[in-house]
Amino acid sequence: MRGLILDFAGVMSTPIGQSSRAWCAREGLPVDAWRSTLEDDPVGRALYVELELGRMSQQEWNRGTAAILGVDPENLMGRVHSEVRAVPSMVALVHAARRAGIVVALLSNSYGLAPYNPYVETGVWDLFDIRVISGEEGIAKPAPEIYRRTLDHMGLHGSSCVFVDDHHTNLAPAEALGIATVHATGPDTAKRVAQLLGLDLGPGNVDEPEGITADA
Repeated sequence: MRGLILDFAGVMSTPIGQSSRAWCAREGLPVDAWRSTLEDDPVGRALYVELELGRMSQQEWNRGTAAILGVDPENLMGRVHSEVRAVPSMVALVHAARRAGIVVALLSNSYGLAPYNPYVETGVWDLFDIRVISGEEGIAKPAPEIYRRTLDHMGLHGSSCVFVDDHHTNLAPAEALGIATVHATGPDTAKRVAQLLGLDLGPGNVDEPEGITADA
């Protein structure tokens, strides 16, 4: 394998659901209000799709989504993500892969980049050789084209790459291009990927923050 492609939320970072539920509790909202607004509410879902595709700025999205939730729009995305952190074992995996000469790419559906940049705030932005963000490409996972563009940016064929994502729906298009896939399901993800790539993470590099589990 010559290439490693990694999702952000729930793979490189702790699950956003953990942070969003804590935010909902602080705001006095139902614990599932954030997820349901982004996924179940037709208007909220439409706004989120526009954000992912780069057709709406994060500031515009903050205002529209805050109106649905009845909260202050100021840096809404950043406030909800305030407890999201990089996963140490995945950071160690990226370092090990790059030391081994493997090209490492970030493939992420966008949250917008301003005023809150989740990749910079969690410290993972500079870890990657290649970064493919849906808002900059105008296309989002699971559309097959964004996987093809990622391979093009990497200069590699699908058969020489591994893709890691925490959503099953995002894995099938990669598999159709010959990319080996790993479903991120919790704290053993880095170890499983390292074994697949023949990498040694070394002692002390696989511990996770307390409470890390697969999540939405």
